[in-house]
Amino acid sequence: MTLSHLGIFHTIIGLVALVSAVISFIRYGKISLEHLTGKLYLYGTVITAMTALGLSKNGGFNAGHVFSLCILALVLTAYYLCRKKAASKQARHFENFALSFSFFLSLIPTVNETFTRIPVGHPLAAGPTDPLIGKTLLCLFVVFVTGVILQYRKQRKINKLQ
Repeated sequence: MTLSHLGIFHTIIGLVALVSAVISFIRYGKISLEHLTGKLYLYGTVITAMTALGLSKNGGFNAGHVFSLCILALVLTAYYLCRKKAASKQARHFENFALSFSFFLSLIPTVNETFTRIPVGHPLAAGPTDPLIGKTLLCLFVVFVTGVILQYRKQRKINKLQ
């Protein structure tokens, strides 16, 4: 199955967003909307979520569209908290969680689409219910929970110093 022009654009912007998030987490211990990497994640994720609404393998509204709407709501909530609640220590926790959770949710269709398409002609997984996809997502969920805990601890330390 080939990708449409919208699908190619969606994939490229989505990959830029995901790589930016990883770089931001490595550099700052979180997806920081105050830095270029966090801004690239935010804008790239908004574009990716919006373009996903125009994509459908099976036709019509599907689970991927629901993921896109949830991800969009999470990143926009995080943006609001970053800009309007800058002085709130509690808002930082919710902002960090919303961005991390949006990242995790983005990985679900990413893993599914990648594993069912690559390598071309002989994909790693037969479909979304393939055990390889389930195991990979379980590992990513463990990484997500660990990352959220580390972010929370770091944020608490920062809050105590202020």
